[in-house]
Amino acid sequence: MDSLFLVLQFIFAVVLTIAVLLQKSSSIGLGAYSGSNESLFGAKGPAGFLAKFTFVVGVLFILNTLALSYVYNMQSSKSLIDSVDTSSLPAAPEAVVPQAPNAPAAPAAPTSEQK
Repeated sequence: MDSLFLVLQFIFAVVLTIAVLLQKSSSIGLGAYSGSNESLFGAKGPAGFLAKFTFVVGVLFILNTLALSYVYNMQSSKSLIDSVDTSSLPAAPEAVVPQAPNAPAAPAAPTSEQK
């Protein structure tokens, strides 16, 4: 399922990029290469169609991004450490704590009777 969303994400990204570049701007951009499609799209040309098409593809791109993030979040709720088989790993050596030598005891504090 996640691979389908990932492939769709790349397709939407390419289509959205092409749709934005084909739109007419002050410097015409790549719209000059689209040719004269007035008979197909109407008197205004492809401007209205491309604007609506870009909006629809943009919304699909955002929805696909949300779906892709949801699917990856559900898959990664389990940590990689949880999937490691620890039965084949060697046991950790027991820690050896060195014992400190016995220090002489401090002299007893004088009591009130000894004063």
